[in-house]
Amino acid sequence: MNAAFAKPVKPDDKLALVVGAAPLPRTELTKKLWEYIKKHKLQDTKNRRNINADANLKAVFNGKSQVSMFEMTKLVSKHVVA
Repeated sequence: MNAAFAKPVKPDDKLALVVGAAPLPRTELTKKLWEYIKKHKLQDTKNRRNINADANLKAVFNGKSQVSMFEMTKLVSKHVVA
């Protein structure tokens, strides 16, 4: 496993509303993000590669109401402090 992925990162205030404020490894952060998306049924039903943002995720997604999984990864990484 890549050491960079195992190193805990701290979510900023916006991301903390989705995954919690405690520092956690990126792998765990991704897992929590997906748990949130599934719990709130935010995966697009027609195109499952897209994520529909609720109010909390919209803040993380720079105000976008829908992003692709690839774009989501990039946007989320701007909300963590290594």
